[in-house]
Amino acid sequence: MADLRSTFERVGFGKVSTYIQSGNVLFESDDARETLEDAIETMLAEQVGLPAMVVVRSRTQIRNVVHRAPPGFGSRPDEFHSDAVFLKKPLTPAQTMKVIEVREGVDRAWPGAGVVYFRRLSARRSQSKMSRIISTPEYALMTIRSWQTTTRLLELLEGD
Repeated sequence: MADLRSTFERVGFGKVSTYIQSGNVLFESDDARETLEDAIETMLAEQVGLPAMVVVRSRTQIRNVVHRAPPGFGSRPDEFHSDAVFLKKPLTPAQTMKVIEVREGVDRAWPGAGVVYFRRLSARRSQSKMSRIISTPEYALMTIRSWQTTTRLLELLEGD
């Protein structure tokens, strides 16, 4: 993650920081958000030799993901594993909901703005159908973060 942070700094992003080992990079940029995903993907391929699919969300967008979550989502972490499935355009929540499989009594999914909220019953998570999403073509345009990571990213962005 230190190499990733220094790569972002070297190409001119400001206030760069990283969070845990899953590629979460927080940074400032004057570039339009719509152009950042492709630019960062190109940068990573050129600078690090790492082909990666990048999803960029602004502070406001992360705030909306957290504050507009379904009622109670993520509030019972001992009972449910909760994830935010962030989507890269052109993939939409409606398209994603068509490929997400849920097991009655175990899984539940809700569409949001640029995200799908997915919750599975912890006691039965081995029966969850969440892992099946990885085998879909749409998965190439998704990145999944735990609800704990998602809310922590917002705290970091807000300057907790």
